[in-house]
Amino acid sequence: MGRKKKNETGALDDAPFSYQATADGKVFISWNGRQITILRGDKATAFLKRVSGASEVKQQLAMARATGNFKRGNERS
Repeated sequence: MGRKKKNETGALDDAPFSYQATADGKVFISWNGRQITILRGDKATAFLKRVSGASEVKQQLAMARATGNFKRGNERS
């Protein structure tokens, strides 16, 4: 069977994720302006390598993957 296309629902079209790398090697990932997770060490290095030079969609997918399944119905809008 064929593999499903990533982001086929278009949920990442509005670029809800953003990240900020710090000089001490941390990466802060936010969703709609709210900080969701912090990557440190090897995870931060691997993430930065993955998003370096990647398209916006691939960066959004990498950030979504890095945050995991954080939406459990308890976030406030």
